Amino acid sequence: MNVMKNRLSRKEPATMGEVVHEYVRKMKIAAGLNEQLVFDAWDIVSGAAGYTVSRYLKDGVLYCSMSSSVVRSRLFPKRDELVRKINDFLREDELFVQDDPRTGFVRQIVLK
Repeated sequence: MNVMKNRLSRKEPATMGEVVHEYVRKMKIAAGLNEQLVFDAWDIVSGAAGYTVSRYLKDGVLYCSMSSSVVRSRLFPKRDELVRKINDFLREDELFVQDDPRTGFVRQIVLK
């Protein structure tokens, strides 16, 4: 009974956002969640979700395979701008864990 009381009692109130962040850290799912949020940000910011065949994130580099060479050639000169917009999008997302060592912000985009 005493164990249950300690688990349920808190010294300070916490917001729902703080509770969710703590849960994500404790369950060690931040890297997977961050990766999915990066992919969602790519789809929204680039507008090329329908032409993106596959996506892969490694060491801050987002690799995107495109089904259309025309779309790829149009996005190519905008890569730096897309990186900035994706990172801005991620900063605004409450679920994105910014200080996760495995998956963080996008540093570069490689289009294939």
